[in-house]
Amino acid sequence: MAPAITLAAETQLSAANTGFMLICSALVMLMTPALAFFYGGMVRVKSTLNMLMMSFISLGIVTVLWVLYGFSMAFGTDSGSIVGWNSDWVGLSNIGLTELWDGYTIPVFVFLVFQLMFAVLTPALISGALADRVKFTAWALFIALWVTVVYFPVAHWVWGAGGWAFELGVIDFAGGTAVHINAGAAALGVILVIGKRVGFKKDPMRPHSLPLVMLGAGLLWFGWFGFNAGSWLGNDDGVGALMFVNTQVATGAAVLGWLAYEKIRHGTFTTLGAASGAVSGLVAITPAGGAVSPLGAIAVGLIAGVVCAMAVGLKYKFGYDDSLDVVGVHLVGGILGSLLIGFFASGKGQSDVQGLFYGGGLDQFWKQCAGVFGVLAYSLVVSAVLAFLLDKTIGMRVSEDVEVAGIDQAEHAETAYDFSGAGGGAVRTTATPTASAAASAPSKKVDA
Repeated sequence: MAPAITLAAETQLSAANTGFMLICSALVMLMTPALAFFYGGMVRVKSTLNMLMMSFISLGIVTVLWVLYGFSMAFGTDSGSIVGWNSDWVGLSNIGLTELWDGYTIPVFVFLVFQLMFAVLTPALISGALADRVKFTAWALFIALWVTVVYFPVAHWVWGAGGWAFELGVIDFAGGTAVHINAGAAALGVILVIGKRVGFKKDPMRPHSLPLVMLGAGLLWFGWFGFNAGSWLGNDDGVGALMFVNTQVATGAAVLGWLAYEKIRHGTFTTLGAASGAVSGLVAITPAGGAVSPLGAIAVGLIAGVVCAMAVGLKYKFGYDDSLDVVGVHLVGGILGSLLIGFFASGKGQSDVQGLFYGGGLDQFWKQCAGVFGVLAYSLVVSAVLAFLLDKTIGMRVSEDVEVAGIDQAEHAETAYDFSGAGGGAVRTTATPTASAAASAPSKKVDA
């Protein structure tokens, strides 16, 4: 994210940058329904709608909270390097239409709506770890509490003037710490509290629609250009263009890295691996893309693709049920991308900071470590506490019977697919069986 700076008083609104940022905001908004498709295809049929809704509801809850107080907490006047506050921003009623964001050429309204889309996406990322087993009302309440006590303060730490990570010099171009490590650590904290799915490591839990997964991954890749390139808040100096290029480069390299690992480890290339590899590369380049060269982006992508592919198997080794690999991809990918800045920062992008491989020593690496592990520890602990409190009060999990039968019907009174009319328009070529014959026919078990 571009640092908050103060330029000369004659700074004028730029129609080009304003239009660019509005487009980027729309692209980031698209990432939340894209994530819903990505996650929705990875679950079993009986959980599809619930998975879609766990992402979609974030658009409603976080939008309202952002207007009421979230923007003020994240980007208001600093208080103790922990949180911001500006009473004039509460409800967004005292912001002028042409009032410029701190020294930039875009209106405050444009900056706040761009940042809103980040705030919406981050809790939605957590939902993939909790598939099949969480009450929808409990999840909605968790989102509201989590963004209030975790996301809004952490966004201030990383991007708000006066935030401790910002002042320390931690580099996070577009959300490696504030978004991905934050969400990944939160996911780990919650699943350690609520426990495993029924049948974890025993029953097959294959994705029900790999085409849906690929569609979601493709839309995420598309939207991520707004997520990353837009985080410079304009492109007058070419840094946003560098970030755009590095986003593509690292993601392509990560796909290759993940698939190569898959081929060596399992003997095949899978579509799920390609989609997951793309997301791991997108995650890793998010904090680093403004600081590294395109060659550095290849290195970041390859490392993320291979390491994240290895990391998704850790849940079976350590016994935590991360349903859709939020920890393995977002937490691990975010850590890698953030720490690799300390090695691959070229000094020719967003700042003159150089990493170890460019003669800068380890100074930036240690700063990155402080940001990474500070956010990780806070999000992990607070998220676990929130999940524990909700579980002991209203209950976080659905009953075992509901989980086995299918959470879609119980929580939403709907199913993703209506199979009753399948083939209804086909021409009959055989006689219709009698009711008694149909009743006596052997049934086929459908893997839900």
